[in-house]
Amino acid sequence: MNEYDLIIVGAGPAGQSLAARLAQAPLRIALIDGESKATLAAPAYDGREIALTQTSIARLKQLGAWERLAQAEVAPLTRAEVLNGQSPYVLSFADQPGNALGALAPNSAIRRALFQTIAGQENCDFHTGRAATIDAIDAKGAQVRLADGAIIRGKMVVAADTRFSLLRKSQGISAHMLDFGRTMLVCRVQHAKPHHGVATEWFGHGQTVAMLPLNGDQSSFVLTLSAHAMQSVMALSDADFARDVERRTQARWGEITLTSTRHAYPLVAVYASRFAGSRFALIGDAAVGMHPVTAHGFNFGLRSACALGDEIMRALKAGRDIADAQGLARYERGHRRATLPLYAATNAIAQLYSDERPLARVARSAGLRLMNVTPGARRLVEASLRR
Repeated sequence: MNEYDLIIVGAGPAGQSLAARLAQAPLRIALIDGESKATLAAPAYDGREIALTQTSIARLKQLGAWERLAQAEVAPLTRAEVLNGQSPYVLSFADQPGNALGALAPNSAIRRALFQTIAGQENCDFHTGRAATIDAIDAKGAQVRLADGAIIRGKMVVAADTRFSLLRKSQGISAHMLDFGRTMLVCRVQHAKPHHGVATEWFGHGQTVAMLPLNGDQSSFVLTLSAHAMQSVMALSDADFARDVERRTQARWGEITLTSTRHAYPLVAVYASRFAGSRFALIGDAAVGMHPVTAHGFNFGLRSACALGDEIMRALKAGRDIADAQGLARYERGHRRATLPLYAATNAIAQLYSDERPLARVARSAGLRLMNVTPGARRLVEASLRR
């Protein structure tokens, strides 16, 4: 039987970030994931480019992961524009001197950098290629069973096993789940016209398009359609797909060339009813799974890992149990305050801008104009883009 202090199930960005946050802690950490260690070390490109806020960049620097990203993998984000249908009106958010909006980096690159950060960490053991279930949690600790029958015991279990978390469900924690009935396609494209470092979100009729600026004349193309309509787009040849992108973007970026594989993901938002229980906590998408329209999913996941890590370090410094109920309650309150308002607002935006009824079209056009002339609302949005 393997004895640990902390058991983290899920070695995605949130799980690895928590392990990295506790690198200097006098703890034995077990990091469990169904993927192989080789896959975790060299994650395949999955189409997703992560919009990192300045706060998230600072956190990655503190964890020691930021410097492991190659300069060519990071693209500055200097401006964001929102368009609605055929309207010439543009809602714009720009960086300020010494306070850029953030940066874009591939999800696969960030995962690789985090793995490299913890790969040689003396207090962290990997248990990979095996799924895990919780046998029992009691006042003394927790027992986790791996798919091959191996038993791991610890003082606390942290679930970082995706927004469809099986561990969350096993602990009787419900979650608000909102299926938008939409599918998101992501890939990289090269275009003839420069993007000037501007991220563009375009709410069209029956579709949402985003162009996220990468280095050179490349962008991450993001398309949201109904699941049925997306099947036809995914079936196009590379050349026909490029022409389809030109049509959907009204040639705003000129001639398009597909430069990567295409990836499609169903859009489902998730918000757990609780983030913690007895010797148990949720982080990452297992706690809050965001719709990508406000680009905060990764940022919230990283926040949760660092916030929980801070509580564990505080407990250790005070000589308390790392699963101290008061510390877990503080983590839950803080993370709920930080995420719930934007989670609700993001869902409302996503639903409004996918509603094709005439009244909804009028409402979203009016909403963009109101945002531009309401300083308080603009400041709230700009603050959310940076935190």
